[in-house]
Amino acid sequence: MRSEIDAIRAFLQAQPRPADLVARRARLDSFGRRDALPPGTRVTPVDAGGVPGEWTLCPGVDSERVLIFLHGGGYMAGSLDSHRHVVARAGQDAGVRTLALAYRLAPEHPFPAALDDAVAGYRFVLEQGISPEQIALCGESAGGGLAVAAALRLREAGDPLPGCLWLSSPWIDLALRGNSFRTKAAVDPMIQRLYLSELAAAYLSGADPQNPLASPLYADLKGLPPTLIQVGSDETLLDDAVCLAGAAGSAGMNVTLRIWPAMIHAWHLFFPNLAEGRAALSEAGTFVDGHLKPRNMEPNMRTEAASV
Repeated sequence: MRSEIDAIRAFLQAQPRPADLVARRARLDSFGRRDALPPGTRVTPVDAGGVPGEWTLCPGVDSERVLIFLHGGGYMAGSLDSHRHVVARAGQDAGVRTLALAYRLAPEHPFPAALDDAVAGYRFVLEQGISPEQIALCGESAGGGLAVAAALRLREAGDPLPGCLWLSSPWIDLALRGNSFRTKAAVDPMIQRLYLSELAAAYLSGADPQNPLASPLYADLKGLPPTLIQVGSDETLLDDAVCLAGAAGSAGMNVTLRIWPAMIHAWHLFFPNLAEGRAALSEAGTFVDGHLKPRNMEPNMRTEAASV
């Protein structure tokens, strides 16, 4: 009997990535448009500091805590449509409101446009009266790298940092030095090195691929908030996640690395048909819920309560 992940592999292999950029974007968007949101979910468009976005609110969640989500797509694709179902489920599992950001894409808007938008969206949430301890900054694939880069930019600017980071299948080395591009090439139907080299060139537009704000692997990560990194064992980006966790640990960060057996790049996208996708989102929800300040509780009260 074919496993769920094997069925996902077959689905992807039957829908190869088109060469045309418009068609590529439509293909990724179609992954999210197939799936319904949790019953009773409210989705509200918003101008988030000049960045198009969507508030998502599932029944029973705490609207005073916010998960900001930055979609994947290699900085050239992905949208509110492609990841709306993932964002809603993540918010439901974490028990929080979510804000998905439609940051600008390359090649029309190369680095650092996406980073500028991510920072603007975070500052927008602060302006709504949400405390930084009640914000999780999260992203998938390129969005995962973007979340770390945004935290670095905020740290350097003296802005208050979010309560935690959640990174799924993060792309954090645009120099593409990971050995898993070779060792996992035969088992990851989503992402290959040649395709990523094209995406990196379009996004960087001549910028240094080792610029820490484009490739956070080369950054000083000291002082960043608690972070959950999730990656599949069959991902070509496996080494990106493992190396990031090592760098974060060396910098004294509180970091959790979870390697999910047999999972491919961005397996969360397929959670309606994949038990491991649902389990990974549940794990992320538990992490976010446990690291954000509860409603109407002062920052030091949470620490005191945990020590009782």
